[in-house]
Amino acid sequence: MRLQVKGKNVEVSPSIRSYAEEKLGKLSKQLSDPTRVELELTVEKNPSISASHVAEATIWTKGPTLRAREASVDMKASIDQLVDKLERQVKGYREKRREEPRRHARNGNGFEPGIPVLGEEAEPSVVKTKQFPVEAMSPEEAALQLELVGHDFFVFRNDESGDVNVLYRRRAGDYGLIEPTD
Repeated sequence: MRLQVKGKNVEVSPSIRSYAEEKLGKLSKQLSDPTRVELELTVEKNPSISASHVAEATIWTKGPTLRAREASVDMKASIDQLVDKLERQVKGYREKRREEPRRHARNGNGFEPGIPVLGEEAEPSVVKTKQFPVEAMSPEEAALQLELVGHDFFVFRNDESGDVNVLYRRRAGDYGLIEPTD
């Protein structure tokens, strides 16, 4: 496992780096090599935020990319909480990979796909569908519309490219734009 530790508004000391390597090293037993792990440690400068020590990690696996974010009053506690959350995600990922061949075998052996089998985890499902016209506008106009509707994202057609784009609000309060590629 290749670990990269970055600091934002904080100097990553050797003791914090070794602590993170030790804690995240537990995950390497459960993940196949080569796996890349990126850990970003941040101290929020806003005095109104009590849990100002933030640990964010991204793990690139052969399957899905796993991400987690935890915040607390102490950096080591944030790392501990982060590792706990990542361990749960890795465990779920591994169980799902192990369970997938069995699900296909069940469907071929007389089990009906609509009847849940005891012990089987619920699959994610779409519970609501919305349809709306996608209007052509600039990303700046989309940002204004996003503010008006009060959602976390806004779907629109970019008037320059003609492609459907998604504008979303980031944690920092600014905006991100998702554009399709060919």
